[in-house]
Amino acid sequence: MTKLDPAFLTVPLAHRALHDVADGRPENSRAAIRAAMAAGYGIEIDLQLSADGRAMVFHDYQLERLTGESGAIRQRTAEQLGEIGLTGGDEGIPTFAEVLEIVDGQVPLLVELKDQDGILGPNIGALEQATAEYAAGYGGPIAFMSFNPHSVAEMGRLLPQVPRGIVTDGYGADDWPLIPAARRDGLREIPDYDRVGACFISHQASDLGRARVAELKAGGTHVLCWTIRSPEAEAEARKVAENVTFEQYLAPFPA
Repeated sequence: MTKLDPAFLTVPLAHRALHDVADGRPENSRAAIRAAMAAGYGIEIDLQLSADGRAMVFHDYQLERLTGESGAIRQRTAEQLGEIGLTGGDEGIPTFAEVLEIVDGQVPLLVELKDQDGILGPNIGALEQATAEYAAGYGGPIAFMSFNPHSVAEMGRLLPQVPRGIVTDGYGADDWPLIPAARRDGLREIPDYDRVGACFISHQASDLGRARVAELKAGGTHVLCWTIRSPEAEAEARKVAENVTFEQYLAPFPA
């Protein structure tokens, strides 16, 4: 098992970077990434795949919420996506390669690969390959994670030296309407942790009391959590989690 860099446990992680559109910093933007770095925070980002097989730093599958365009991000090339302005800022969608150059090992970078299968199944590979291509030579603290354990396993095959974890959840039906109940029931108990060579989980904050989380933690698993939006919620989460992924406030640095 590859060990998680201690930096991921000592500085809070800015969710989709330190975003605030009121200040011209959309989520997952270069501006938000630079702001997080300036504040000394770690950074969590999301990756989606472009039409020409490039890893793009963007959360949603569709463009509507975060840009003035519509349609699937997967239907546009990296060049086209780079020209689409992020709402609330003055820049386009960045590539993963660009973000690696900006961060350059200065703060920990937690990278979530968004599920490309549709039901958290085995139909994956292109995004993982594109991600590994650019991360292979990266020298700073970096870790990969995904809700899809097949994606996590593939990152372990491609870059076994980079720590990896599973994004975990209570998997309620309302939050996952497209995922079959049997699949949700299986994922809820985090059965793939050992199989994929994970060394951490990033768990839904409201579900941190789950017995399986306690079991994993007792066995040495690092427990991170998402998404914390207030000091009060952080204090509660830290009763279980070693670190938080935060937004909408400035998380304090542990003493």
